[in-house]
Amino acid sequence: MDYFHLSASRDQINAISNLGLAHLGDGVYELMVRSWLCLHGKASAQSLHRATVRYVAAPAQARAVERILPLLTEEEGDVYRRGRNVSPHFVPQKASRGEYQAATGLEALFGWLYLQGRTDRLNQLFLKIMEEDTPCR
Repeated sequence: MDYFHLSASRDQINAISNLGLAHLGDGVYELMVRSWLCLHGKASAQSLHRATVRYVAAPAQARAVERILPLLTEEEGDVYRRGRNVSPHFVPQKASRGEYQAATGLEALFGWLYLQGRTDRLNQLFLKIMEEDTPCR
């Protein structure tokens, strides 16, 4: 199995819970953010970590969702909403319940796309999220 170039079947993906998709998507999103930051000249490990946290925290992901919602297909929107509607067992102190749920929806969408091997679509959505940002120094 090549875990960098997946093409899971619909049945395999449907067998994964919404929280499972979000768990995977959290890693995918964070890897994309880390790559973006490194390629934009972030040098020290300390500044990389702070910048990464800035982008992957729930409030930032909730703002990111707003940028891509109009671009989502009906099926992608359904995946996002299913992830968003999962009832969280806890909410981080620095996020509202709504922000945390929106972030979970974004992560579920990224996990779902990753499992299908739809890296072009992941990149398209990610670039839309990041287009107005420059890495913070």
